[in-house]
Amino acid sequence: MDDFLDKLPEMDLMRSEKMTLVQLIIPVESAHRCVTYLGELGLLQFRDLNADKSPFQRTFATQVKRCGEMSRKLRFFKDQIDKAGLRCLPRHELEPDIELGDLERQLAEHEHEVLEMNSNSEKLRLTYNELLEFKIVLQKASGFLVSSNAHAIGDETELHESTYSNNGFIENSSLLEQEMRHEPLNQSGLRFISGIINKDKLLKFERMLFRATRGNMLFNQTPSDEEIMDPSTSEMVEKIVFVVFFSGEQARTKILKICEAFGANCYPIPEDTTKQKQLSREVLSRLSDLEATLDAGTRHRNNALNAVGYSLTKWMTTVRREKAVYDTLNMLNFDVTKKCLVGEGWCPTFAKTQIHEVLQRATFDSNSQVGVIFHVMQAVESPPTYFRTNKLTNAFQEIIDAYGVARYQEANPAVYSVVTYPFLFAVMFGDWGHGLCLLLGALYLLARERKLSTQKLGSFMEMLFGGRYVILLMALFSIYCGLIYNEFFSVPFHIFGGSAYRCRDTTCSDAYTTGLVKYRDPYPFGVDPSWRGSRTELPYLNSLKMKMSILLGIAQMNLGLILSFFNARFFGSSLDIRYQFIPQMIFLNSLFGYLSLLIIIKWCTGSQADLYHVMIYMFLSPTEELGENELFWGQRPLQARFCYCLWHSLPFHGCFSQNLLHSGKFTWRFQGRTYGVLGTSEVDLDVEPDSARGHQEEEFNFSEIFVHQLIHSIEFVLGSVSNTASYLRLWALSLAHSELSTVFYEKVLLLAWGYENILIRLIGVVVFAFATAFILLMMETLSAFLHALRLHWVEFMGKFFHGDGYKFKPFSFALISDDDE
Repeated sequence: MDDFLDKLPEMDLMRSEKMTLVQLIIPVESAHRCVTYLGELGLLQFRDLNADKSPFQRTFATQVKRCGEMSRKLRFFKDQIDKAGLRCLPRHELEPDIELGDLERQLAEHEHEVLEMNSNSEKLRLTYNELLEFKIVLQKASGFLVSSNAHAIGDETELHESTYSNNGFIENSSLLEQEMRHEPLNQSGLRFISGIINKDKLLKFERMLFRATRGNMLFNQTPSDEEIMDPSTSEMVEKIVFVVFFSGEQARTKILKICEAFGANCYPIPEDTTKQKQLSREVLSRLSDLEATLDAGTRHRNNALNAVGYSLTKWMTTVRREKAVYDTLNMLNFDVTKKCLVGEGWCPTFAKTQIHEVLQRATFDSNSQVGVIFHVMQAVESPPTYFRTNKLTNAFQEIIDAYGVARYQEANPAVYSVVTYPFLFAVMFGDWGHGLCLLLGALYLLARERKLSTQKLGSFMEMLFGGRYVILLMALFSIYCGLIYNEFFSVPFHIFGGSAYRCRDTTCSDAYTTGLVKYRDPYPFGVDPSWRGSRTELPYLNSLKMKMSILLGIAQMNLGLILSFFNARFFGSSLDIRYQFIPQMIFLNSLFGYLSLLIIIKWCTGSQADLYHVMIYMFLSPTEELGENELFWGQRPLQARFCYCLWHSLPFHGCFSQNLLHSGKFTWRFQGRTYGVLGTSEVDLDVEPDSARGHQEEEFNFSEIFVHQLIHSIEFVLGSVSNTASYLRLWALSLAHSELSTVFYEKVLLLAWGYENILIRLIGVVVFAFATAFILLMMETLSAFLHALRLHWVEFMGKFFHGDGYKFKPFSFALISDDDE
């Protein structure tokens, strides 16, 4: 037996890559180039030898800070380009590589230029907004003033002053200076303040004015008829022009303070119509000049941003790479002579030759007189886990890693999940009409794969695009299971020939009650379409799907136990094979494996035996005759032996600790290292590299191990029952999906189609389409996806998967994201 097992292949697809701990001794003059070349290769994970130091205490903290500052400037340029609505494509011609110091100097110059232009533009925009508001106030408020003057002629009252709060908003304005040099006002005369305010503040503003003046004022308002840009938010806001008539200096002071508090801009309006027209012409002239100045400034700023934008992508990549290089250099230590940097890291065994060649090339390119010393070290701690994946297997590996990263060279469930995961999903989702809809969605993602991979997608779309091959396989398996269930949007079709049943009489009036008779061989593939609508449809499909769920569950759990055997054999743990794998296989298959055998035999023979009765009395009366429930000759002594093996496997499974005690083997061999049964944590292994060998001499608490093993045995027994029952969700969700689809088809589509009104038919089709899309294709897909996920994480992987490893994260420029800046 051992010879046969030794001849089995090593199952490389199941195991993570073999890892090697290496040490690099790099001369200082070639360190930057060596790390850069290793980042391009992307096959070495550095260990942080300065973990006890803060980021500011490390050797290259200054360079990292410089790169961070350059990243900030580049993000500033990107925001400015996006804000300006420019689309700067990188130049196609090759640009020479730029030194970090030159790039830093260029970025500082460009930032100073852009900031200065932004400051000038904000000042001009503020002046422009004030002039625009002044123009609107002149146009709108003049009507109120004309009406007020007409009433004041009989009383020989004149408006001597216009009060304002925005002093100096137009430079060298002679008319405004004249308005400011009016003669002293009559303290008892009528005055006014005109201005403009945001529309959303108008109601509170008017109420506050009324309360402050105790109603001794007249408030007039009118819309501005055009929106004005808010310089602080760059958004267009709607404003209201107002004119407040009042009397007295005290009221004037209160109104000005209220205007200032509400952000209302007040502008002086002359009483004389001639002056109003002259002032309007002056304001329009200045607005025209400012528009030309703003346009010229915007063009100049856009040209400057375009000049930066052509190289922005390359500069961001350069800075990002340089920062990553210096972050990695900070993980290295100086040697005693301060002339070399010492680094350690993990690399796949197959990559040692490539890394050595890269280091030699870096030494040659940097004109270093001393080469890099590269040698293998003996590792104490567990290596990282590294699986090589492609576009198809990467999504399945991510699903497994979401539960836990496999231990170093532990069996990888993702290899089997590529098939089992979409298949179990399809068992619950089986409908080849819905499967075709999923297939169309997957084909769309695959057809636009190249374009979508370069675009920035939303979180939901990014998730769909990342799982495009998972969706493809789920769709294909759904079509397959839908053909087995013979359901196309819950409607059966005679795809593979005619039905095996026909009507008992010519009228076929009771064909779906008692009138069907079998007259030919069974339907060649899948469920016979004649079961649809018959009175035995639900019992038949329930029995079929329930038994099928049990068979699939037992098969997958057995696969998990077999993988635990290969794990134990790979790590050289014969005790795990003898006292865990063998008892667990005996227990599971003596009970549920036997049930699966009875299901298959009952299907093949067409027996009417009651399997519930057989399984119950297998334990209550194992020697009793089965009678009509006997499925095959020799069933009673066979199930008696199964019952005997089942009960004896439990103490055999619990004797693990006693065997350890009497054999004197106090250690387990696992993950390529030796540690005690109740061994210390991995932190202790890091501190004391030789402590692994010392564990062989240590004593352990027998009672503690016995209790642990007893709990493990009880957990497996209960878990076998609960896990088998958990697979019945395949039956439940498949039935729910089928019944929901039937309800939407019969109670919505067919019901609406029974009316002659075209509008009712159209509404029925629309409701059916929305129900299918949002309930059956979205909610049901998500539900089946999550249930398949649980079956793999708990029922399947719980039999062999520990998932307490850590991922191999090499230093690679290709893995650097924008968030790492």
